[in-house]
Amino acid sequence: MQKTQTPLTGYGLVAIGASLFVLNAGVSRTIQAAGVDSMLLTTIRCTGTALILLVCVYAGGQRLTLPRGLREVLTVLGFGITGVALVQWFYFVAIDRLPVGIALLLEFTAPVLVAVFARVVYRERVRSRLWLALGLSLFGLALVAEVWSGLTLDTVGVLAGMGAAMSLATYFLLGEHSVSTASPLVVLTQAFVVAAVFWNLLRPVTALRDVDLGATRSLGGTLGHHEAPLWVLVAWLVVLGTVLPFLAELTALRHLTATEVTLLGMLEPVGATVLGWLWFRESLVLLQVLGIVLVLVGITAAQTARIRSDLPALAPYPT
Repeated sequence: MQKTQTPLTGYGLVAIGASLFVLNAGVSRTIQAAGVDSMLLTTIRCTGTALILLVCVYAGGQRLTLPRGLREVLTVLGFGITGVALVQWFYFVAIDRLPVGIALLLEFTAPVLVAVFARVVYRERVRSRLWLALGLSLFGLALVAEVWSGLTLDTVGVLAGMGAAMSLATYFLLGEHSVSTASPLVVLTQAFVVAAVFWNLLRPVTALRDVDLGATRSLGGTLGHHEAPLWVLVAWLVVLGTVLPFLAELTALRHLTATEVTLLGMLEPVGATVLGWLWFRESLVLLQVLGIVLVLVGITAAQTARIRSDLPALAPYPT
């Protein structure tokens, strides 16, 4: 997608999208603390987002089409289940068990995995900085996890964060192929529909009938003296925590390149770390902060290591 002459608009849209995604981590944790498990929360998010995106697609005069041929069917299912459905669930498990900044940092190592996969499997030519990026990211993650203390982070949470990273890498790899034949909005809507069907088969959204959505819930942490009805938090999760920031970053692609939007999105782990400190009183030691910086540098280097200039403008993924 060609860049327009209004990059400041793009920067503003990415900033809005990233901020709403970061706040959504706190809202999601509050909903989980109210007794909504990670699987049901994933079903709610995928189902609500799919319905709203369907309205956006058809209101914009676009249409969803059925996949043709076995290969296209497998691509759509793989993109929807692995790239959207599973990454959502892994993400919710991770933020429930880890500091939100670290959980998001683990997920955002996906560009490193994508670049390595492109070099090793696709045999793409890449810039030599890829291997520096990989080293920085691994060393940074070792500092974040405090490996010298025997891994102080929750094991299930770390595995969930790594699972989210691998699923997100699948999102990017399959998405690059998918948006070559359809618009990013159509591709993502189709993926969320698949994800919604997948999770409703495992944990139907009707399970919400057992949840008292009208009950007020404490926001926890430093906001513990504030309360909100659970239905308001759930509505925020879908509308302000997913659809609106996603559309903001998708619109930013009209003003910035996909690489620029994705790199600016790297501010999300930083924002999530600040959120965890301000909202949930989470703190990190100096070496962990250094580790976060090294991982972000590694991710940035990996994101710009691929030489191909014909990569399609796949929308940044909603976290």
